[in-house]
Amino acid sequence: MTSQTPTRPLRVSAPTPSQRALQFKRRMRLADLLVIAGWTSGAASIALYLGYGGAGQFGTLGAAVTSLGILAGLVGTDLILVMLILAARIPIIDRAVGHDRAMAAHRALGKPALYLILAHVVLLIVGYGIQQGFNPIAETVALWQMPDMPLAFLGFGLLIAVVVTSLVVVRRKFRYEFWYVVHLLSYAAVITALPHQFSIGGLLANGTLQRVYWIALYVLALGSILTFRVIEPIVKSFQHGIRVTSVEAVAPGVANIHLSGRKLKDLDSDGGQFFVWRFWTAKTWWHSHPISLSSVPTDTTARITVRALGNGSTRLGRLPRGTRVTIEGPYGLFTEAARTSPKLAIIAAGIGVTPVRALLEHSRLVPGEATILLRASSEDETYLWDEMYDLAAQRQARLYTSIGKRPSRGRTWLSAHDAQRDVSLRSAFPDIRKSDLYICGPQAWTDQVVAEARAVGLPDHQIHTERFDW
Repeated sequence: MTSQTPTRPLRVSAPTPSQRALQFKRRMRLADLLVIAGWTSGAASIALYLGYGGAGQFGTLGAAVTSLGILAGLVGTDLILVMLILAARIPIIDRAVGHDRAMAAHRALGKPALYLILAHVVLLIVGYGIQQGFNPIAETVALWQMPDMPLAFLGFGLLIAVVVTSLVVVRRKFRYEFWYVVHLLSYAAVITALPHQFSIGGLLANGTLQRVYWIALYVLALGSILTFRVIEPIVKSFQHGIRVTSVEAVAPGVANIHLSGRKLKDLDSDGGQFFVWRFWTAKTWWHSHPISLSSVPTDTTARITVRALGNGSTRLGRLPRGTRVTIEGPYGLFTEAARTSPKLAIIAAGIGVTPVRALLEHSRLVPGEATILLRASSEDETYLWDEMYDLAAQRQARLYTSIGKRPSRGRTWLSAHDAQRDVSLRSAFPDIRKSDLYICGPQAWTDQVVAEARAVGLPDHQIHTERFDW
C-alpha cells in the first residue's frame, strides 16, 4: 500500500460534531416515523375490517376461515402498496433512509406480500367450501364467475411473476431489460386487483372510513409513482435541457460523458448522489442507467463516468454530441449529509471511485480530517486517480493506494501484497472508530469491507455504501 502526501491545503468551514449529531437525530426521528407509519397502515387495515362488522364474522368455522382470508388479502394488499411507495423515490423517504435502504425494505416485503395474497386465495376457497359443502374445484370456478374476480386472478398471477423474477438467484439469469419490464407488472397487478375490493360483498361500502382509507392509500401509492417517477422527471428534464457535449475515453471500456444544460446547480445534488439517466438515441433510449455524478456540476456543465459492463453501458461510450438526456433524481444518502463522526474514511475500488470523487469534492473538510484508500486489481483500473490525488492534496487528506490481485486463499479486500504485510482496516485507518466509512465498489468486495468494519466495532450508522447491482 502506497501513500500520497498532501501538498496544497484548502481551508473551508466544516460542520461541527454537534451539528452533525443534530442532523443525524433528525434523520433517525424521521426514519422512525416512517417505520411507524408502515406498521400503522397494516394495523389500520385489520382494525377497520374488524370495526366495520368483521369482528362478528367468526361465528362458524367456515365464516372464520373466510374472514381470515379477507384479512390476509387486506394486509397483503397494504404491503404491496407500501412497497410501491418505497419504490416511488419520494424525496422525504430518500432523505431519511436513502435509496438503498428503501429498496432493501421494498424487496424484503415482496415475499410476505405474496404469501399473504396466496393465503387470501386459499383461505377464501376453503372458507366458502366449508360453508357450501367443500368442493375446492367448484368453489374456484364459482369465484371466477363473480364480478371482477378474473381481474383479481390476473393480478395474482402478475404478482407471482414479479416476486419470482425478483429473487436474486432468478434475477441473475435475466438481462436487466427483461427484469425491468417484468417488474413494471407490479403496477398492473395492483390496478387489476383493485376493482374486486370495491365490488365483492360490500367490503368497502360507501360512506365508511374503511373505503376512505383504502382509496387514500391507493392514491398515495399510485400518485407517488406517477408524480416522482414520471411527471417530475419529465418536467425537470425539460427545464434543464441536458445534452451530451462530448465523450472522453478514460481507459479501455471507461469513458467520461460531459454534459451541458441550464441551471444545473438547481438540481440540488450532493456529491455522492446518483441520477437515473436516459440517453435518447435509437439504440439507447429504452435503457435507463443509475450512474453517480463523477464531479460536482457547475451551473451549465456536469460529468458522469461510465464503465462498459453490458450492451447498454457499452453503447454510452459512443454517444454522439448533442444527444438529448432525461434524468430522474438525485437519489441516495452516500453524501456528506449522512455523516455523524468527526473523521471521514473513504474506500473505493474500480469504477466505484466516481461517487467518492464527487463526495470528496463536495465535502467541507478541515486538514487531516479525511483518509482515502483507492483499490485496483491492476494499473489499468486506476480510473480518475489523478483527480483524486489533486483533491486529496487540496483538502490535506491522506491518500493510500492498494494495487494488485487479491490472494487466492483467504478473504481479504486488499491486494495479496498488502495482505502479506498484514495491512488491515484498522492499520490503514487508525481513527476508524471515530470515522464515517464510505465504501463503493463491486458488491462482493464491498461486503468484505463492511464485514471487517463491523468486526472492528464500527456501528452500522457510520458505514455508508453505494450499490452497483440491480
